[in-house]
Amino acid sequence: MNTKFKQFFKNKWIRWAVVLIAAVLIFLIGLYISIYLGVFGKLPTQSDISSIQQEQATQLLDKNEKLIGKYYIYDRQPVKFEDFPNHLINALVATEDSRFYEHDGIDNISLIRVFVKNLILQDKSAGGGSTITLQLAKNLYGRKNYALFSMLINKFKESIVAKRIEEVYSKKEILTLYLNTVPFSDNTYGIESASRKFFNKSVRDISINEAATLVGTLKANTYYNPRVHIERSKNRRNVVLNQMVNYNYLSEDSLSYYVNQDIELEYRSFNHDVGLAPYFRAEVKKQLEFILDTLKTPQGEKYNLYKDGLIVHTTLDYKMQELAENAMEEHIGELQTAFENSYGNDGPWETNEKLIENVLNKLPQVIAYKAQGLSKNQIKDSLNVSRPIALFSWKGDTVKNVSTIDSLKHYLKFLNTGMLSVEPTTGAVRTYVGGIDYRYFKFDHISQSERQVGSTFKPLVYTAAIENGLEPCTYFSLNKVTYTDYDDWTPRNSGSDEEDPYINYTLENALSNSINTISVKVMESVGIPKVLEQVKKLGITKVLPNEPSLALGVAEISLKDLTGAYVSYLNDSRSVKPYYITKIEDKAGNIIATFEPEISEEAAFSDYTRQVLLEIMKSTVNKGTASRLRSTYGLSNEIAGKTGTTQNNKDGWYVGLTPNLVTITWVGNDNHSIGFKSTGMGQGANSALPIFAKFYQKLNRDSEFNSFTKAKFENPSQKVLDDLDCEPTKRDGFLKRLFKKKNKKKTFN
Repeated sequence: MNTKFKQFFKNKWIRWAVVLIAAVLIFLIGLYISIYLGVFGKLPTQSDISSIQQEQATQLLDKNEKLIGKYYIYDRQPVKFEDFPNHLINALVATEDSRFYEHDGIDNISLIRVFVKNLILQDKSAGGGSTITLQLAKNLYGRKNYALFSMLINKFKESIVAKRIEEVYSKKEILTLYLNTVPFSDNTYGIESASRKFFNKSVRDISINEAATLVGTLKANTYYNPRVHIERSKNRRNVVLNQMVNYNYLSEDSLSYYVNQDIELEYRSFNHDVGLAPYFRAEVKKQLEFILDTLKTPQGEKYNLYKDGLIVHTTLDYKMQELAENAMEEHIGELQTAFENSYGNDGPWETNEKLIENVLNKLPQVIAYKAQGLSKNQIKDSLNVSRPIALFSWKGDTVKNVSTIDSLKHYLKFLNTGMLSVEPTTGAVRTYVGGIDYRYFKFDHISQSERQVGSTFKPLVYTAAIENGLEPCTYFSLNKVTYTDYDDWTPRNSGSDEEDPYINYTLENALSNSINTISVKVMESVGIPKVLEQVKKLGITKVLPNEPSLALGVAEISLKDLTGAYVSYLNDSRSVKPYYITKIEDKAGNIIATFEPEISEEAAFSDYTRQVLLEIMKSTVNKGTASRLRSTYGLSNEIAGKTGTTQNNKDGWYVGLTPNLVTITWVGNDNHSIGFKSTGMGQGANSALPIFAKFYQKLNRDSEFNSFTKAKFENPSQKVLDDLDCEPTKRDGFLKRLFKKKNKKKTFN
């Protein structure tokens, strides 16, 4: 026997083969030991593994704890094992690691297959021989590039880490960690985030087909992305279903049923620029960054908005927000077409060269060119170079080859909007529409913008007047007055100049019909200082113009501040500060901050004044400038309100008050030089009011909102009813008409 053995080794090729195998084994053992000892980088210990901390997205929830959006670097949203349906676990194990419950982290049979086929036979189709635990090790700690044997070194490192993971965690815990960390398509990490992104539902609710689709993407999440490659994804899903049959997780009879089903996506991006309420999410993010600067973790460190998995509870109503956005899109899309058609080929965004040049000069690109010393012609040539640019359109976005100048002209023409709805007793924001499309128009028209408020300021003037003793049935003449101490300023009413100067209106009739001449006279009767004082009590603290035109709304006020002021007519005469966040929790559910409504401690005016103004604003809806809510849109809700239009039709406003909700809408062009072509189109009743109207039509169709749509205003006191009980107009007598000047000149008292 020994002789035969010696003769066998006399063959030099056999000797070399044995030496080679021995050398390879010694090399592999040496390499493994060196990796184990940390020569190629420190390996995580069992202690490190037992305290795994993964970066987690901060979740933003609505008032009913429905997910609105997330803040993240990696879109990851962990859940518990109990949330995973059995068919998801079965699909995963059958496809990725059929012997998962039998091995200790390393599937030796698979590794031998990989070693022989991949490393020796160079068969790249042999697979990686990876287990779920090995994949988890890779997901948790990543891989590094080494000059030589990079794959082998990483595999050895992962095998050591996988063994340690199996020693620390149970199989259920390993599956939980894996499904919470594994990358899916579209830069999504974790099964919960993937389920919500691709099917708009929690993982606990996904079907067998949906689970198989998501598991199928793990082989190559870009190649099998169901959003981009639906047929590939379907074929891969069917492979997963077949694997489930092979390992007895699914019956053969069920297979034909499932493989013939289409993949039905309900894709919902949590990209910061798209999805529901992007302007709200951006505003909350600003507030959170400030708030988190004031908070510390139990370890004394600052919270990280993008990594710490915080849970932010907000005041927003998800479903109501959807209706608000739909109402805005329906109206502004139609209004934009009418707006452009009214100008034809003479739109200022095309013909007003000075306007275009002024806007161009403010572009960072142009400022940079000037800093480089480029001439005016050189800059113009650069701006005229065409390139593919995505352009917003209400009919659908397009990509066109256009120049910077062409792109600027395109965006100059768009009307924009702001819409805010708050509950009056708290200021809790229920809807927040900061603009028409956050992708292209980042400017927030609720919190960042200040625009002239037009006739929506008039109720504040009338409030000051009544609070200071003016009787509701006081009559004021329509007659124009020229104020000589203000450059002969003559307030005029919109519409015909042929008004009867001998007709006198009550306060109710004047305000509900938004009579400019009378609003100035009312301010004159009470005095500008008292109006300014009254406005300040309503929470509007900015410095306003100290001049008679203030009565017509020349003041620029943010939509948010105006909303907070109008709330007082439904909130015991107290203004509020609209607020967005109710509480913040850490990822374990511990409350780290809470927030309460900010309500003015003192009433801004008497209850009598409040009831009078509310009755007058009801008249605005029932028979005044907002009457199309009844006639055109058929709303029978209890509504009070006020329309507003500014000079040259630059801004359209509507303030809508219902018993349990205050909603203000604004419409206009971001460039103050561009207004509506006509008052008929630009007046608040036409430009802004329809958003409110369509919003309430949608609310009325959903019984979930009955507490808003069927609510009733309080009954006014008998004194208020008596004091408003007078003829709406009164004509001057003969003698007064005889001596009355049609256009009186005077100084403003």
